[in-house]
Amino acid sequence: MFTIFAAPKPFTNPHIATIQTNAITSWSRLNPRPEIILFGDEPGVAEIAQKLHVTHQPNVQRNQHGTPILSDIFFQAQAKSKYPIVCYCNSDIILMDDFVAALRAVSQQLSRFLMVAQRHDTDVNTLMDFEEHWQEKLRDYAHLHGKRRGPTGIDFFAFPRGQLRHMPEFAVGRAGWDTWMVFDAVNKRIPVVDVSESVLLVHQNHDYSHHSDGLVGTRHGDEAKRNIYLGGGESKLYTLDDVSHRLKAGQIERVWSWKNELKLIGTRYPRLRGVTRFATIIIMALSRRLSRISH
Repeated sequence: MFTIFAAPKPFTNPHIATIQTNAITSWSRLNPRPEIILFGDEPGVAEIAQKLHVTHQPNVQRNQHGTPILSDIFFQAQAKSKYPIVCYCNSDIILMDDFVAALRAVSQQLSRFLMVAQRHDTDVNTLMDFEEHWQEKLRDYAHLHGKRRGPTGIDFFAFPRGQLRHMPEFAVGRAGWDTWMVFDAVNKRIPVVDVSESVLLVHQNHDYSHHSDGLVGTRHGDEAKRNIYLGGGESKLYTLDDVSHRLKAGQIERVWSWKNELKLIGTRYPRLRGVTRFATIIIMALSRRLSRISH
């Protein structure tokens, strides 16, 4: 068993309300049903928590802009969770039983881990009917109409409770913190397991009207810039390209990359960053040359 926790946006926008209701309902339909904790006092959060019989924690720390602070949410979730594994998930993500199977496989093979996956961007504009076979129907629809996001599309983080003991005071919903999560685990030699081949992670497309400057504001605004600063700068923005392990057919495989090892050295030791970048360029050039010769 495990706990899913989230910090939903206000339910005042009809489309946001629809996709968040779909997402949180999907979590409640997982087998076995997880504990679900919704953080924040944004309009509509208490109501959806009551409707779906999940835990609501309204009190969270906020920054000077009024945005919830992720470190407080993560630490509260770990302290309140009933179960040994916790998972932060964005509130527009629909999860299905393949997520549970992947989490079970990873947790049985590793005592320390950060489980992540690549999302599948899909247009969903109506409330879903969670009748029999809803997962099969959604899979068909997402494969037909959706599109897999690039390596920066990381929308959940599952890990053992108590593993994350330090986290900068990131603003929720702004760029920079999710990529720091991957860096932090890699830097601590905690296995970062990409389960994209085993899990269809359905992200329901939406606009960014919740931010006054829209998408640009969430990615490049003052709070996003501060997130990146708090995380240690752009050199620590890791993606799915930097994971250390992958789940394939139920088994975890090590992903070793000389490029990733050089990147980590340069990140840990800034004075060597120029050397590692130069070494990367040289090795890549030699690899291309050897590849041409062999062919």
